[in-house]
Amino acid sequence: MSFVNLFIKRGISTSCTRFGKRNFRKFPIYNKRGSKIFKEMRKDPNYDLPHDKRGVRDVGYYADDGTFVAIPEKIPELIVPDLKDFPLKPYVSYRTPDVMQSEFTAEDLFNVVYAPKIAKDFKEGKLNEDGMPLEPSPEEKMTPEEARIKAEQTGSDMF
Repeated sequence: MSFVNLFIKRGISTSCTRFGKRNFRKFPIYNKRGSKIFKEMRKDPNYDLPHDKRGVRDVGYYADDGTFVAIPEKIPELIVPDLKDFPLKPYVSYRTPDVMQSEFTAEDLFNVVYAPKIAKDFKEGKLNEDGMPLEPSPEEKMTPEEARIKAEQTGSDMF
């Protein structure tokens, strides 16, 4: 057996002390927790520094002339109902029974939205030979393109 690599050697570090463990200039810390050097650099308006936004997304963009353009669809809107005379309290007991509910499918959606009108038209005889309604509702008159555009509009999920 050869023990070539088991020799222990003493070494001296010749690197500069400023590259040691306590040199925080190597690690840029931005925003509020920055070093004194960083805070001095931040005072210069022409110096381009990265900005940590901590997960907050922009609600617009900067135009070529430097003005900020806000996009209304990106601005979060909080809708809070008035609970002044609401009888329930914001506490749920741990003793409440678990509610088991099946997955909401397309068939369930059809049964809730379209089936009552189809059944009503059938009972009243308002269907032609092809099964199409004689008096269609505004939703039944829409083309697939119009329905897709309406579904993609802001606030279309509110009902």
